[in-house]
Amino acid sequence: MKSRDTSILYLVLGVYSLMINWYYNHSIIYLIISYIFWPVYLIYELLIGNLAHGMWKEIPLSYFK
Repeated sequence: MKSRDTSILYLVLGVYSLMINWYYNHSIIYLIISYIFWPVYLIYELLIGNLAHGMWKEIPLSYFK
């Protein structure tokens, strides 16, 4: 059961990373690259500050408006 919980979290974070990439880039090539290397991309976005000031929750909400 524990491995299933981590795999669901892994999937959710991967989809979240793709949403962030599409929000900023709108490029299929960048989307494919970030799909392959999404953990690195997510850490990169956190470090450069693109998810600061509430953007971490504004980006997913923009897809449902």
